[in-house]
Amino acid sequence: MSDVIRGVLFDIDDTLFDYTSAERAGLLGTLAAEGLLEAFPSQEEAVALWRRIMEEEYARYLVGELTFEEQRLVRVSRFLGRAVAEEEATAWFAGYSALVNAAWAAFPDAAPVLEALAPRYRLGVVSNSTLAHQLDKLTALGLLGHFGEAAIVCSGEYGQAKPYPGIFLEGCARIGLPAEQVAFVGDKYDIDALGARDAGLRSFWLDRSGGGAVREKAEAKQEGVTVIGSLEELVAALDAVSSRRSGHGRAG
Repeated sequence: MSDVIRGVLFDIDDTLFDYTSAERAGLLGTLAAEGLLEAFPSQEEAVALWRRIMEEEYARYLVGELTFEEQRLVRVSRFLGRAVAEEEATAWFAGYSALVNAAWAAFPDAAPVLEALAPRYRLGVVSNSTLAHQLDKLTALGLLGHFGEAAIVCSGEYGQAKPYPGIFLEGCARIGLPAEQVAFVGDKYDIDALGARDAGLRSFWLDRSGGGAVREKAEAKQEGVTVIGSLEELVAALDAVSSRRSGHGRAG
């Protein structure tokens, strides 16, 4: 693999955008508004249940079993533990989404790192979502200008999702670079880190938990995945690659 990195592709949710915190705020706010907090043993268990259902149903959406809207409605019925009419589920999810959107926030390191990388690298996005949804999000967060719509690939429009190699390669094509000259950074080990690596990109796994997933970190070091705990560490890692390349050039 080439040691030249000229482009960087990013995941969005829980990489640039603090999805987990916004999701938690939206869910607990919805349950409080509807007087449903008492229906769960604890707030943490309610959030954990919602997240588990989301991951299961969103996976069905990604493989084409459900549309984007259908997976939302199924999640509501499963979470509430009863059959919910489409109109009621739509209203429930709309209220939840409004509270989630009100809590949207980029991670503090997102904008500064994108600003630092933009003069030196071509930047893009590869996301398992729909383009309209992610454009709205990046616009609201003030991050869209670092990419531009043409450099954003979403599974909803591409037709296949990460970890499918083709969506990573489409991201590389959008920024006009071969895979071996592109780094990818995302928070999911299997979908993002291993998917990017298997597609031939330089893979960076963002683990913001700091010290968690010890086994996977140990495996990552042997599997062609670089583990970072923040986006600042990504900049340092890219700088280190550039320094090694410059050093080789001077020695030659």
